[in-house]
Amino acid sequence: MCKSVFSLRSTLFVFLLTGFIVAPLWAKDKNTEPTNAAEAAAKKAQQEAEINKKFAAWKATLSPEQQAWETVLEENLGGFYLPIYKKQKVTGRVTAWDYVADDPKLPRVLLIGDSVSRGYTRAARKALEGKANVHRAPANCGPTATGLKKLDVWLGDGNWDLIHFNFGIHDRKTPVADYEKRLEEIVKRLKKTGAKLVWASSTPIPADWKEGPQIKTALEEKNAIAARVMKRNGVEIDDLFTFITPHLAETQNPKDVHFNGKGYDMLGKEVAKQIERSLKQN
Repeated sequence: MCKSVFSLRSTLFVFLLTGFIVAPLWAKDKNTEPTNAAEAAAKKAQQEAEINKKFAAWKATLSPEQQAWETVLEENLGGFYLPIYKKQKVTGRVTAWDYVADDPKLPRVLLIGDSVSRGYTRAARKALEGKANVHRAPANCGPTATGLKKLDVWLGDGNWDLIHFNFGIHDRKTPVADYEKRLEEIVKRLKKTGAKLVWASSTPIPADWKEGPQIKTALEEKNAIAARVMKRNGVEIDDLFTFITPHLAETQNPKDVHFNGKGYDMLGKEVAKQIERSLKQN
């Protein structure tokens, strides 16, 4: 009986002691967390202001050429990607949009495309190290309609040896006639640069994606239209759709158009191979 009472008292003591320790910690956490939407917004704004301040300080240390590039990014990355990019840079991260200091002995390559293209940019750049200066358009390039409006910005000085480009996933709901017409206009504009052109077919949309199986079919239709446009214009095709399809189970995120690290690495290396082959043909 005495042993049971002692055990009960010990348990109560431990419980009370734990409460005294945990309660202040919980209260501290509670005090640091936003309690309403306005407070959360204010905290977010403060964090963004701190990142912007650090980014501006970092930018001020750069060469005039790189500062000019960072300004282009600030003007074109938009409300979603720019805060992400700034946060990455102030923490020392390497990104697809990093400034490229050209080796004048190497050809200049420009990648144009959406977030899938952005995802494989670093892998392609690494695979072509010492073989080409691999740049990326200063945007998540989106649909053909955006391409027609922004091509002059993305092309910069226009001094490119090869342009590897794609529009498709963001055009999944674009009427087919409009897509074909815009793609023709984009190819015509890109040809004016004198660069070798390589079209990248759009990677697959899974049938169980949030927008339904009909979107998978719509994208495949856009790929067929694009192939027709490229054939008419004598543009090489980097068929990423066919390349990655056998590997989707291991490379594409579930119910998503995007890929995991392995997928982007595979795509980037394949893009690099195509670019290297195409450059050798010049």
